[in-house]
Amino acid sequence: MPRIPFIGRLFLREYVALIGSFILIVLESLISIITIALPYPIIKFCYNSSRSLFNVLSSPQSRKGSKHKLSYAIANAPDFVDLCALFGYYAEEHIVQTGDGYLLGLHRLGWRKGEEALRVNSGPDGLRKKVVYLHHGLLMDSEVWVCLTEKQRCLPFQLVEMGYDVWLGNNRGNKYSKKSTKHSPTSTAFWDFSMDQFAFHDIPDSIDYVLSTTKQPSLSYIGFSQGTAQAFATLSIHPQLNDKIDVFIALAPAMAPHGLSNGIVDSLIKASPELMFLGFGRRSILGSATMWQSILYPPIFVRIIDIALSFLFAWSGSNISIHQKHAAYPHLYSFTSTKSVVHWFQIIRNASFQMYDDDVQTPLSLGGGGKYYKVAKFPTKNIKTPIVLVYGGSDSLVDIKVMLKELPKHTVAKEIPHFEHLDFLWADDVETLVFPHVFQALRTYADTASEQRYKKVEAYEDTPLDDRRKQIEAPHAPIPLPWKYPEDARQMGKVAGSSSEGTEADTEMETASLRGKKYSQVASATPGFPGGNDDESSTISNITLRKRTRIPDSTPPTSCPPLPQQTESSSTPAAHAGDENDAFAHAADAPPSPRESSTTKRHADAGTKAKAAAAAPIDPRLRRKSKSRNNSLVSKRSSDSISTTIDNAGIRVPSGRVAGGVISRGVGELE
Repeated sequence: MPRIPFIGRLFLREYVALIGSFILIVLESLISIITIALPYPIIKFCYNSSRSLFNVLSSPQSRKGSKHKLSYAIANAPDFVDLCALFGYYAEEHIVQTGDGYLLGLHRLGWRKGEEALRVNSGPDGLRKKVVYLHHGLLMDSEVWVCLTEKQRCLPFQLVEMGYDVWLGNNRGNKYSKKSTKHSPTSTAFWDFSMDQFAFHDIPDSIDYVLSTTKQPSLSYIGFSQGTAQAFATLSIHPQLNDKIDVFIALAPAMAPHGLSNGIVDSLIKASPELMFLGFGRRSILGSATMWQSILYPPIFVRIIDIALSFLFAWSGSNISIHQKHAAYPHLYSFTSTKSVVHWFQIIRNASFQMYDDDVQTPLSLGGGGKYYKVAKFPTKNIKTPIVLVYGGSDSLVDIKVMLKELPKHTVAKEIPHFEHLDFLWADDVETLVFPHVFQALRTYADTASEQRYKKVEAYEDTPLDDRRKQIEAPHAPIPLPWKYPEDARQMGKVAGSSSEGTEADTEMETASLRGKKYSQVASATPGFPGGNDDESSTISNITLRKRTRIPDSTPPTSCPPLPQQTESSSTPAAHAGDENDAFAHAADAPPSPRESSTTKRHADAGTKAKAAAAAPIDPRLRRKSKSRNNSLVSKRSSDSISTTIDNAGIRVPSGRVAGGVISRGVGELE
């Protein structure tokens, strides 16, 4: 069928479906407004009427199933703590504040029956347990993990019985996290969040809070549906978080679904986000779901949910019993933002696990496209944490081939052939088909890492205090020099393979020969050398060889001849010591070079001028300032006198301390 020109990317039948869906949205909104205005007696009348209608139209088996006492108790439990109390478990409630001011509710199950008086992961005397963190999916909260009719099918309860400290998180905006320090839930700004905020704030802040409270270095992460997508995104953009999670177990993982078969939903996915915001608003999406739950008899409400899931996702729900549906479906929905649902529609439409696109191109835009604009993707291949995927073969929201291409190579995938999406929470045989994979992953990755870490801690604690101090106070090993004797330097130059490098090696060899003795000995044997017998030179102090500023000197330094070339016969340290003495013994008799003569003359002229300036009277007002300036000049220029003398002698001086005119470090000390 041809597309409508000048409109966009949708077919004619898709526009019909889109218009029909918006009619339903408007109708649902009108009913919600009317219900809010109705008094309680009228709502009670609607509830009783729906119950009577169910009793007339349903079979005796269905009526018997709706009267299951435990299912009724679970369906009417007001919160997470009461749900756990039905099975005899004690639960804690915690609040964590995110970096952008949202207050998230966390729940903790850390005690077996009878352990309520014990301190778990609290203080040195507390009972130490490995931490497991669970996170829910889209339009859900932490209650979906514990609203089961049998304890053995409840994953958090089984983990508690195995000795784990279990924590359950919640996304911003849902039943337990509908508060912020900056915005009111009635404002549009409060609901301006998508999966980006879940990944940048909610998950990492919750994990940091759990680890800080339990004093544990790491934990294990178990996610369901969108809870897995949030972990994929979080681990990809927070490299340091990979060290805090021993293993990531993804149940019914969601990353980039390949699309939905229903025409209405598919048209909504392809439509502009502005249409979604126009139909559902910019606050919470499907907020009227609680209204329908209050006016409909539970079996009818359950039947409507089954029809909706089949219509949207082609799920039959055959693996979940009717008792479990009556107990769990009232806890299925929780609030979230319209923007977070639009984010998923963008991911499906672009077939890319990307961040939220704030600059969506309209169908009629002419200058956009991927050529000039690209939405940032979550770099999931950078994840270092071990990943275990457990997915259903009949789950329409999982495209395992695409997912494995976007994940690192160490990812492990396990398939449950006939499982659908919600079966990983509430299926009748979830404890036999899914839980073994979870427990095996925890034993393989989390428990092994914890045991090794605990052994290291215990070994350190058992180490005597004196041995610990020795380990801490042990000096660092000296840095070895590349060569010890001059022939080693020559050999290094030959290995380099170039004549210039060989020449440099010879120079290093000669310099090492001169530096075999302390520089103080060399200086004392050489008149005019800094620190030698010359009184005027020996008075120089606090010299820094790295500065090269010239200063006139009253006594020009005596130049030194070039060093003799090294021969093969003088390759021992004793031979080099003899060459040093000969070189400095004839230093005074050697004729100066033209450059040295000019330097000596320039220094003599400058010294004469300096003496004349010193003899002239000085204004008392400028005496203090001049004295300070001259001291700084002498300090700077004295170093040049040393540098000039050393350069003229051809000596390469290593960086070191100079005190009282004597260089206090030589090659002998370095070795």
